[in-house]
Amino acid sequence: MQILEIYQSRQGEGLWTGNYSVFVRTLGCHLRCCYCDTSYAWAQDASDGLGADLSPEEIAGRVMLLDLPNVVLTGGEPMLSSEIVPLTKLLKEFDYQVTIETSGTIDAPVLCDLMSISPKLSNSFPADDDDKLRKHHVQNCLNTDVIRQLILRYNYQLKFVIDTPDDLNEAEDYLKQLKNVISDRVFFMPQATDSEVMAAKAEWIVPYCEKHGYHYCPRMQIIWYGNTRRT
Repeated sequence: MQILEIYQSRQGEGLWTGNYSVFVRTLGCHLRCCYCDTSYAWAQDASDGLGADLSPEEIAGRVMLLDLPNVVLTGGEPMLSSEIVPLTKLLKEFDYQVTIETSGTIDAPVLCDLMSISPKLSNSFPADDDDKLRKHHVQNCLNTDVIRQLILRYNYQLKFVIDTPDDLNEAEDYLKQLKNVISDRVFFMPQATDSEVMAAKAEWIVPYCEKHGYHYCPRMQIIWYGNTRRT
């Protein structure tokens, strides 16, 4: 499995905000979101000079050295690798609480305690002159059927990145397509890389969430540590 980094920090987003966790960041992603804050994980494999090719057993061994009960599998897109299935099985055998952070575009029979899904709205489209890259992203960034399956099988949360008020309407339309989504499992997160911008967007996102029964989701890792890697 192509792994970029394994480190400990606090979960900064969603239902389990504040949990001290081991983060396992995989290499590779089939999307190219314009606001991605982990674009350094886009490299497809360790031969690009980043990370290492590790077996599930090796990953679990490194996780154990950090001695925390929670593990977050993130990326990149961790669901790209077929080895995520035996990895999650192994982690659950050792009684870890496992979160998978995914775009919700790939399904696999993983074991996890929280499926953290980030559906991609049109604000994710790459502002790129490469028409092939942009077309690939647009065609693959949303898979309603996959997300429906994931939310049926797993404890889940849906995190939408919100940049402008128009994004709220787009997210609502998408939730209607999914059907039967529990409102208190929906999180609206401001697109921001600093506390000031996040606070400004909170002024109109928070009232909307309160009105519709959703959660406002600040990126607490930015408040705690700034916009820095491995947080």
